[in-house]
Amino acid sequence: MFDSLSDRLQGIFGRLRSRGRLSEKDVDAVLREVRVALLEADVNFKVAKSLVARVKDRAVGEDLSKSLDPAQQVIKIVHEELINTLGTSAVKLKMASHPPTRLLLAGLQGSGKTTTAGKLAVFMRKAGHRPLLVACDLQRPAAIEQLRTIGRQVDIPVYSIDPPGDPVQVARDALEHARNMGNDVMIVDTAGRLAIDEALMTEMAEIRQAIDPEAVLLVVDAMTGQDAVGVAEEFVTRVGVDGVILSKLDGDARGGAAISVREVTGAPIYFAGLGEKLGEFDVFHPDRMAGRILGMGDVLTLIEKAEQEFDVEQAKAMEEKIRKAAFDLEDFLGQLQKVKKMGSMTQLLGMLPGIPGIGKINADDFDEAEFGKVEAIIRSMTAEERRKPAIIKGSRRRRIAKGSGTTPADVNMLLRQFGEVQKMMKQFAGVGRKGKRRRMMMPDFPALPE
Repeated sequence: MFDSLSDRLQGIFGRLRSRGRLSEKDVDAVLREVRVALLEADVNFKVAKSLVARVKDRAVGEDLSKSLDPAQQVIKIVHEELINTLGTSAVKLKMASHPPTRLLLAGLQGSGKTTTAGKLAVFMRKAGHRPLLVACDLQRPAAIEQLRTIGRQVDIPVYSIDPPGDPVQVARDALEHARNMGNDVMIVDTAGRLAIDEALMTEMAEIRQAIDPEAVLLVVDAMTGQDAVGVAEEFVTRVGVDGVILSKLDGDARGGAAISVREVTGAPIYFAGLGEKLGEFDVFHPDRMAGRILGMGDVLTLIEKAEQEFDVEQAKAMEEKIRKAAFDLEDFLGQLQKVKKMGSMTQLLGMLPGIPGIGKINADDFDEAEFGKVEAIIRSMTAEERRKPAIIKGSRRRRIAKGSGTTPADVNMLLRQFGEVQKMMKQFAGVGRKGKRRRMMMPDFPALPE
């Protein structure tokens, strides 16, 4: 996500830091490079021009030549203006005072709209709601079945009719159904368009009038670049758009649509799809996204993901095991599975800030397949072998390798590496015990007078 733009900007700012004090001429040269980097990332040219102009006005106005660290000052201004371009802060959906809350999804065909409907439903359920998916995409033959399949996968009800009829009437009937069944959120998947189609635009407007949604959310494919901006402008003019959902943001190396769409349309970005899985979907945070683009990481999102997967009591129990050097392969497998639930290693490393003098950790250096291999090896062990890896000798290693589809050398490597980890834990545990003994041997001194 934003790889090309992030690399370019970090390179530009890396050279900037080595220049010391900056003149107005230096700032102009740097901002020309920033503008080129934005345009190469397929950012709308008007948005790129406006962003750079705002940065220049502030940078020159703050008299960088007298600043103790002018390079950091420029980076700070770019960061703040990038946040303003992306939308300042995260926005929340307006919920209906009388349920159900009606959310109408719009977008071009192929934008990932139907999948996004399923992701949004999963997100709303996690927030404590009872969502209903509504199949109003009657133009694409497989759309209704696709939505039904998604509903079955995540155990969320889907309202649809056979044979397909009038989508406006389907929306009205679905609204009544949601009220009767106690669904407090209704997510309507409408027909996608190959292009801006007059008849389908009229249909969308009629559905909006029929159900009076709290929000019309435009699903924008982040990989379409500036084309997405033209589509968004047309929807804003013809139908009206209350907000944007960015799909396929994980596959976009340039990020132009994400940076452009909010400023061009004036509609805030509510959510972003961050992967293929239905759970890989979250609130869009402009400040965090700006930090990732500039190589500052996104530690807050990383912490939130960890909090979702790691229970506080379990974490305390695991800490106690580590203190006592009782951490075994069963525990390691459990922790590995929790990390996998947080997302791919590429996503997680993308949230870490660059390290001064080293730069950003390269996710390509980590092979996701290795995690699967490690998990397969541990799962091929008996419960006793996981608790006591020392008992795994020749015949056991061959059996484990055969059961996991690996080689005895792979098993040996895992056991050797885990053995090193256990040694390190015992050293820490020993230091803790010695420290405790020292404290116990210390005499009790009288309290100092107040």
